[in-house]
Amino acid sequence: MTRLFNEPAAFADEMIEGFVASHGRWVRRVSGGVARSIRSTPGTVALVIGGVSGHYPAFGGLVGQGLAHGAAMGNLFASPSAQQVYNVAKASDNGSGVLLGYGNYAGDVLHFTQAQERLRKEGIDCRSIAVTDDISSAPPSERAKRRGIAGDLTVFKVAAAASEAGYTMHDVVQIAERANHHTRSFGVAFTGCTLPGAEQPLFTVPEGRMAVGMGIHGEPGIGETDIPTADELAELMVAKLLAEVPEGIEISGARVVPILNGLGSVKYEELFVLYRRVAQLLAEAGLEAVDPQVGELVTSFDMAGTSLTLFWLDEELEQLWLAPADAPAFRRGAVTAQALDADELTQGAEQETAIPDATVESREGAVRVLAALDAAKAVIDANVAELGRIDAIAGDGDHGIGMERGVRAAVEAAADAVVRGAGAGTVLNLAGDAWADKAGGTSGALWGMALRAVGQSVGDSSRPTAAAVAAGVAEAKRSIMDFGKAKVGDKTLVDVLAPFSDTLTEAVQAGDSLKNAWGAAAIIAEESAEATANLLPLMGRARPHAEKSLGTPDAGAVSMALIVRAIHNTLVENTIKETA
Repeated sequence: MTRLFNEPAAFADEMIEGFVASHGRWVRRVSGGVARSIRSTPGTVALVIGGVSGHYPAFGGLVGQGLAHGAAMGNLFASPSAQQVYNVAKASDNGSGVLLGYGNYAGDVLHFTQAQERLRKEGIDCRSIAVTDDISSAPPSERAKRRGIAGDLTVFKVAAAASEAGYTMHDVVQIAERANHHTRSFGVAFTGCTLPGAEQPLFTVPEGRMAVGMGIHGEPGIGETDIPTADELAELMVAKLLAEVPEGIEISGARVVPILNGLGSVKYEELFVLYRRVAQLLAEAGLEAVDPQVGELVTSFDMAGTSLTLFWLDEELEQLWLAPADAPAFRRGAVTAQALDADELTQGAEQETAIPDATVESREGAVRVLAALDAAKAVIDANVAELGRIDAIAGDGDHGIGMERGVRAAVEAAADAVVRGAGAGTVLNLAGDAWADKAGGTSGALWGMALRAVGQSVGDSSRPTAAAVAAGVAEAKRSIMDFGKAKVGDKTLVDVLAPFSDTLTEAVQAGDSLKNAWGAAAIIAEESAEATANLLPLMGRARPHAEKSLGTPDAGAVSMALIVRAIHNTLVENTIKETA
């Protein structure tokens, strides 16, 4: 369990602050993560990597000369927001474009794709590489659906070395894709991990058992076995990886980089015992091990587990893998680096957002928006443990924690905006940005999108009307379904949002007040959330183990129904006050 923390919601920010304070020779703090504190070669491609916090040395520990130019660092087990990725990319750009690198998880894909689109609109050449090395997460025929684990390191290292060597964007992308294609990983776990402030682990493994193929966020594996000996585990891991050799490679005589990764509680001495047999098995298969890596490279807090990665080399890949690098958590060879000056070190820091003018009526509406967000915060705080329990049935169990972080950040941003005289639309927009930034993950992206859609609809020029609110909710439904690609029946929050929006729109168009229309729609939302128990998930991390969630409602659908009801209660209270 995690023992040393202050306020759990502040853990990631305080962790980054301490990381920068102790590693200032390599990194500087920028809004959304970290960037190099040394001067990069102008006119080279910038590699910006990122993902959730909780996996150190990934991702901040891989920023430095010969490796990444910046890292977008999300909250604990929640992907960085699009704004965070954008900020780090802008701070890292050397003038020849930005390559975004991340593990293939739904939240990361959503946020990094949003950031990529924004950077492209500004004329910055931006491409992406999603690492897909985990063979347990999808069959070979669906490699694009696989998640990224310790193989992140091989892809990032090769892409970064290509950038340092002056490769064009096209060639950096090509070599990164080749490295991804040549990387395979397989992992196991013995216990789950416990996040700061949590009373229970995010996930558990039965005593005396080993989860085979479990993901680094606790995604269920492909099965369980009794805990083997170190030699037996080595034989299992090597056999699994040698059963899936990249196309065009002959095992006998091939050169590979073996990476034996500890996930947090399996320590170096144990890893060395395990690697002893791994090395023997690779040699017996006719493989030549090049530059083996044994240690903690992609962790998961205190998770007890390990993974083995094989990176199959060709001449160019080997040259780039062995090129010099100097980052906090990965160093080899000698590099020449020049530190940034004092002014450059502060570039990319957070700046306060200007508040646009608003009418008195809109500012009064902003106060009601804040009350609604406060109600959402209260109901999420009261149900955070239950939301996590529901999510853990087939997912990774962090939905409650993510929702809690997001709604708290939204309330803080909204309260600050109200004090500064913001209108209802601006309050919703800033709350949406804060929710997406602090929650991260898929739900963070979608809730941020929803609040901004309503904010754009109500604006700052008049009191929010029922028609404007309904139109904003309808736009939220449209944009979320378009961007997230979920539809009704996929067992997601869309199963609540779509019928809620349709009912709200119909009631408002029929002449109902916002209070009455919202109340009728809230009933539909609650019924729809309960009905998701009968569905099988077709999207997100729960999809590979869909049958486990049958009989349990979707956590995202439940949290949306809870918030919808809580907001209706504030509308009722306001009506009572106005008629008293």
